[in-house]
Amino acid sequence: MFNRLEVSALPPGPRWAAQLQFRIDGEEVVAGAVGKGGRGPFAEEALPADGHGPFWATGKGRRVVLGEPECTGGCCGYLSVFVQRHGGIVEWSDWEVPIDKVRPPAFHFDADQYDAELTRALTDRRWQVWRSG
Repeated sequence: MFNRLEVSALPPGPRWAAQLQFRIDGEEVVAGAVGKGGRGPFAEEALPADGHGPFWATGKGRRVVLGEPECTGGCCGYLSVFVQRHGGIVEWSDWEVPIDKVRPPAFHFDADQYDAELTRALTDRRWQVWRSG
């Protein structure tokens, strides 16, 4: 059974620029792993206009930072995951979590659904309007 990924941008706040929120099977990943007040990656960095963001899965795989606690990752550590494509499956595994946090399990996504969700998030540029407004 595959997990379902949803990516959305949150409007900027008084402290942070627009950031991404990741839900896996309806559960918010960053808040679930780092606690309330944590933040996801900035939309501008994670969803660059050229489409070559860090979340695109390849056979080579790479470690990607998903978020940090309210006190910042430099203090307590970052939430990161190893993202890799295995044919028709995208795997998120080998989690690194901030100090004293619970490590999420590995997640497996249908590669076509995963790519479609990243493409949808990439083309939804409302966060740019929020930034300039």
